[in-house]
Amino acid sequence: MDRIHLSPPDVTAAEREALLAAFDSGWIAPVGPEIEAFEDDVVAFLGGGCHAAAVSSGTAGLHLALRLVGVGPGDVVIVPSLTFIATANAVAYQGAEPVFVDSETRTWNVDTDLVVEAVETETRAGRRVAAVVTVDLYGQCAEHARIREACEARGIPVIEDAAEALGASWHGRPAGRWGRVGVFSFNGNKIVTTGGGGMLVADDPQLVARARHLATQAREPVPRYEHHEIGYNYRLPNLAAALGRAQLRRLPAMIERRRRIRELYGELLGDLEDLTFNPLDPRGDPNHWLTVVQLPRRRPVDRDTLVTRLAAAGIEVRPSWTPLHRQPVWRHARAYGGAVADEIFDRGLCLPSGSSLTDAQVERVASAVRAQLGHG
Repeated sequence: MDRIHLSPPDVTAAEREALLAAFDSGWIAPVGPEIEAFEDDVVAFLGGGCHAAAVSSGTAGLHLALRLVGVGPGDVVIVPSLTFIATANAVAYQGAEPVFVDSETRTWNVDTDLVVEAVETETRAGRRVAAVVTVDLYGQCAEHARIREACEARGIPVIEDAAEALGASWHGRPAGRWGRVGVFSFNGNKIVTTGGGGMLVADDPQLVARARHLATQAREPVPRYEHHEIGYNYRLPNLAAALGRAQLRRLPAMIERRRRIRELYGELLGDLEDLTFNPLDPRGDPNHWLTVVQLPRRRPVDRDTLVTRLAAAGIEVRPSWTPLHRQPVWRHARAYGGAVADEIFDRGLCLPSGSSLTDAQVERVASAVRAQLGHG
């Protein structure tokens, strides 16, 4: 029986044709016309009015964003606890210190009130809060309007980690457009994939131009190799950009398919007592990157055993993100709250959600979950 993956790439003949055309053009190196075209396509998809720089990964984009807004050694950066570890690691790349903040229940994203508390407490302690990073978890936007207002009042830049949220929106404004800098990921498990890669977006063209400069080893525009500052090799290859352009054209349909997959899981699992789904806040429009359930508190097997048994049955499920305040590498970091993120993690299970899944595969997943929970 075929293995069902969590969020595999959804590629078609259109992507193959785009890759072959780029290959045949001779632009194989990390320069070429598809890169600028991909940047333009993303800007157009976001509704215009911003600028974009393609980079090698979402993590690279976050690192550049933190440097662009002036984060440096000794600074503090507020980071949601419930996120992938790359969000915090990028802060460490700049020699700064992440301070973790708990989630709120309406979106599972960072709690705005706790963000304000953390900023004020850290500031009173004499520490400089250089930035706040928000995360659009599982494809649903954070409470950006309030966060942006609170941070602007205190002169603190916001970086939006929209790695999981291309195509989502909040109050009608696209994900990635709420902070001073926004970052997307095109990793292999994202809705739009380039096999690896990312995109940094900002309203300020000078910020984006500087990001592009830093991403190309900060090489000066002179005939010889001359560098006045430290840069990085964060370029996206032309072939990857061609793949991304083809994917982006199909994004609305892929979002709609993931939305339908979530609905189908609701129909198949919604009757199970004390099993709930990641909440959807009506103020936003998610891209449904992953459907996540919170397992019943009382069940015949623990979550990790369930993951192992489903894997043996050819079904890939994953626990929700481990809160960063519980990661061994960040055990000494300060954290504000944590109970909400802990509850989401302790019961959270990410279900296969890829847009290429068939209804029959979704039904197979649901049937296997029901059987493990004693409802087969």
